[in-house]
Order: sequence, then C-alpha cells, then structure tokens
Amino acid sequence: MSTQAHWPQLGVGAVVCHQKALLLVKRARPPGQGLWAIPGGRVQPGETMQAAAEREIREETGVRIRAAGLAWQFEHIEQDPDGGLRFHYVVLDFYGEYLSGEPKAGDDASEARWVPFAELNGLALHPETARLLRSFYPEAFA
Repeated sequence: MSTQAHWPQLGVGAVVCHQKALLLVKRARPPGQGLWAIPGGRVQPGETMQAAAEREIREETGVRIRAAGLAWQFEHIEQDPDGGLRFHYVVLDFYGEYLSGEPKAGDDASEARWVPFAELNGLALHPETARLLRSFYPEAFA
C-alpha cells in the first residue's frame, strides 16, 4: 500500500448477535489477514457512518442489519518493514440489529458465519476483536 494515501482513514463495523451467535468474518486481506474479526470496512466520502456500516456488513457477509449506537472504537496503525506507514485506520464499531440474510463471504472476507459463543475462545481472533468480545461477552472466554 502506498504511503501516498490520505491517513488516517475511517473504518466502521458492526457487532451483530443473532440466536446466541455473533456474525464474524475471516479476513482475506491485510490488515489482519487470516484472523476472525467483526465485519466492516471503510466509509466512503459523503456516506454516514451508520450507512457505511450497514453497506459494509451487507457487502462482506450478505447479512442486512440496522446500525445503532456506538459499541467500540480503536485505532490500527501498522508500519511496513522500511518504517513507512502501511495502515492507519480509526475504526468505529456499531451495535448491529440483525434484519435478514445468511452469512456468505464476499468482498474482503474469505469466510463469514454465525459463531456460537461457545466457539469464540477457540478462534484465531483479530486482537481488537478479542478485546471487544472479552469486554462484551466475558463468559465466552472463562
């Protein structure tokens, strides 16, 4: 990725719970390639954050949601081996109300599925996703 990009970039996601399971994706590309994470992506110019979260979840998983209040926020800053800036994202994760659809990987995901709470502890989670889920659902990690 070129350091010519405008940094930081705004990303959004949504924590979606349905029938005692969470909607998660396995990232197909950096950052976090190969790790399970909250689905989401970048906000497009002129798009509200809630609309972006709803669009990104639909594009990445095929699931339709309604984005509500802010659930989590974090920054991801990553440098390349030469010390240049590779990524700098400010990410806002919303609560997502499930509306319809079954998960199917699309866009930036290699897999998308409903993950039962009992399976969370055994997944290779993105570090920030792990922090979020441990905070919201500590019983799943006991």
